[in-house]
Amino acid sequence: MGICAKELRHYVVRPTLKHLRMWSPTAENLLLGTAARESGLGFHLKQEHHQALGIYQISPRMHRNIWDHYLAKKSDLSSLIRGLASQREFLAHPHLELATNLSYATAIAWMIYYRTNKPIHKVPHDDVHALGKLWHNYYHRHHPGPIESFVDSYSALITNSNETEKTVSESLKTP
Repeated sequence: MGICAKELRHYVVRPTLKHLRMWSPTAENLLLGTAARESGLGFHLKQEHHQALGIYQISPRMHRNIWDHYLAKKSDLSSLIRGLASQREFLAHPHLELATNLSYATAIAWMIYYRTNKPIHKVPHDDVHALGKLWHNYYHRHHPGPIESFVDSYSALITNSNETEKTVSESLKTP
């Protein structure tokens, strides 16, 4: 089992998007769905035979691409994102931040979508199929997987997380 969806939403995704001054219910749900689809909400931080890291499964190549081709041209935004990274580790092992720093990884994942200049905030926040289409069209350049895989992951790990959360909470209370 990965990270609790409700906690990821309230303690990582929402505060990170608000820090970037880019919060919307759609952005929040899109990032939660991306984390659900990519890593099972953190069940895997690095999948076997893949280079991608973290709950959003961002590759070192994509990470460099975001910095070199997008954030390098946006000093205010890059400063906000750099402020989320740890001081020493970012300089020594920048890609490791994708696996160990949830706020930083969330900001980079959002940049993958945001750099497209598509009106993402206009997509209804509760239209999971439309969110899946955004993931399918913009998150991966090659072989993203079917939209239904996003919808299924969202349904299982985000929508149904309330029931799972109740079950886990009850099991933690019993001695």
